[in-house]
Amino acid sequence: MNIVGVDIGGTFTDLVGCVDGRIVTSKCSTVPADPTRGVAESLALAHCEMPALSELLHGSTIAINTVLERKGARTALITTRGFRDTYAIGRGNRIEAFNLFFHRPKPLIPRELTFEVTERMNAKGEVLKSLNESEVHVLARAIAEQDIESVAVCFLHAYANPAHERRVGEILRAANPKLFVTLSHEIVREYREYERTSTTALNAFVGPRVQAYLGRLEHHLRDGQFPGKLNIMRSNGGVMSVRLAQEQPVSMMESGPVAGIIGAGRLAAMLGIERAIGFDMGGTTAKASLITKGIPAIEDGYTIGGEASGQPMQLPVVDIVEIGAGGGSIAWCDATGGIHVGPKSAGADPGPAAYGKGSTDPVVTDANLVLGRINAGRFLNGAMKLDVAAAERAIEQKLCGPTRLGIKEAALGIVQIADAAMSLAVRAVSVKKGVDPRETAMIAFGGAGPLHAVAIAREIFLPKVIVPKVPGTFSALGMLMASWRQDFVRTLYGLLGALDAKQVEAVFAELAEAGKAQAMRDGIAPDTADFTYLADLRYVGQEHTIAIPVQDPALLTGDFAPLRAAFDAEHDQRYGQAAPDERLEIVNVRLVVTAARSDTLAERWLSEKWTPEPPVADQWREVIFTDAAKPLKTRIVWRPSLAAGARVEGPAVIEEPNATTLIHPGDVATVSDAGHLIIDVALT
Repeated sequence: MNIVGVDIGGTFTDLVGCVDGRIVTSKCSTVPADPTRGVAESLALAHCEMPALSELLHGSTIAINTVLERKGARTALITTRGFRDTYAIGRGNRIEAFNLFFHRPKPLIPRELTFEVTERMNAKGEVLKSLNESEVHVLARAIAEQDIESVAVCFLHAYANPAHERRVGEILRAANPKLFVTLSHEIVREYREYERTSTTALNAFVGPRVQAYLGRLEHHLRDGQFPGKLNIMRSNGGVMSVRLAQEQPVSMMESGPVAGIIGAGRLAAMLGIERAIGFDMGGTTAKASLITKGIPAIEDGYTIGGEASGQPMQLPVVDIVEIGAGGGSIAWCDATGGIHVGPKSAGADPGPAAYGKGSTDPVVTDANLVLGRINAGRFLNGAMKLDVAAAERAIEQKLCGPTRLGIKEAALGIVQIADAAMSLAVRAVSVKKGVDPRETAMIAFGGAGPLHAVAIAREIFLPKVIVPKVPGTFSALGMLMASWRQDFVRTLYGLLGALDAKQVEAVFAELAEAGKAQAMRDGIAPDTADFTYLADLRYVGQEHTIAIPVQDPALLTGDFAPLRAAFDAEHDQRYGQAAPDERLEIVNVRLVVTAARSDTLAERWLSEKWTPEPPVADQWREVIFTDAAKPLKTRIVWRPSLAAGARVEGPAVIEEPNATTLIHPGDVATVSDAGHLIIDVALT
């Protein structure tokens, strides 16, 4: 079986494939105007013939970028009469209480495109007011006259009974077959009106653009005689069919970043690391995620664009903290002469000043080049020559004047500011969750991750950093290890011990039917799918819940002592206390359906014995670490030629085709039997 994973980032498009029993890789610049060109180029660079491929896995930032840039479709929202402003009002909490410039999330759909129709369900799914279909027909004509491309439909309590939403969907689709229609119950069957409305609006807003992109990609592949499956990476760490991705593009908001975290989890399990922090730094952003026993944390909610003023999404997502600090993040000065890094990025075009494409904005990559940390002649294995003089000019013109710093001092300031920002992201997935970084290891990847990982580890006293094989394309490798996964949820509210057995059994049966139907649609054999049920539990009076595995529906209606014990233990682990005497209530029942990959070449390759390339002579150059006036004579090592067991003491720079690892003075890197770099960080 020949499979490839392609990850389109904001700056580079990465490919890792298992072809004819071997691993192939490639990396090329992303083409923002038409990302499919980057896919085609990456396949060509890796010498992958499309007719020989049986599966292509794909991750992309197109959905999340559409939201962040607010470049989605002209979208309308249809709600229950009297609830037009639910989406605009949102929540009453103010997360940044002392921020004088705080602003509420700005809806993706303006009020003038929010419409009401007469209908009403109660929380039990009982009809209080029948749907006025004549209003819907009139509304369908009005939508057609206003050049609306997409419609989100979210009725009150549709999670309990979606009959009215289904009928509205039928009318809208019949009136305008080209209209992209999103019904809330097709995306999320869970209570919380604002979050459910926001998730539906997100899907509708990005739908036409993502659907068109995936259509172009599939068309391009079929034109190249690609005969296999095209699967898309989901935000929950699994994969889905391209058809489902076109219907539910909101599910692929974080499809690129999560793949690398999945790969980091597999590596952590292989190395026997109890707790690890996956750290991915690419060209546009840096991401961090906590991994426990090889499994990344999954959150049942996420906010796109920042927790305080972003867009809530009520779907399972790998818990990732992401900040705008990547290799292409632009450094700039404020009015007082202070240096800032990001969140704006130079992207793939024009990219860093050193790329020679006309950019005059200094970025993190330019700073690393000026500091001697990046080899101008070996970047992308020599395929892209970097212009040191252009990087120096950009720093001098934009930073040196306002700051009164020299070029190298300003460059050092850029990387130190970026490192400080990224260390906060790592703290957010460790210290803020009650995990001591000193008891974890960092797995660093991405084109720029290994270059900054040790500095971040030193900042938070993290003792060990692992740089896996092919770190620059590791997210694409992670796709080859991702299982097929689909999440389902149904709201079921009540006290444990007082639930109706027939109602509970009906909810479980409905979830099972939905899971089997989706598996069948995606061509998953029933005997290969694993069904895992969970109950969202909380103490009475609490707002949020903890998902606890439920093996049997009878546990919710009979003796629920095992569930209570499991919940109390998990509550104590997360929050440092439990309340065994408090009553427990259930809010939702969840079903996670997964199907493990039949091919395991990518995982086996991670642990295969390392075979080095022929020796390459070391180089030496001056590299600036902590003092711009005192560069250190530094050993430059070619990683592919390092044998298993080789030790590299800092200061050193370990170079390879798609990434660079910086070893600080006092640190020691050792090549494992499988070829991974294990860096022991000196924390004195």
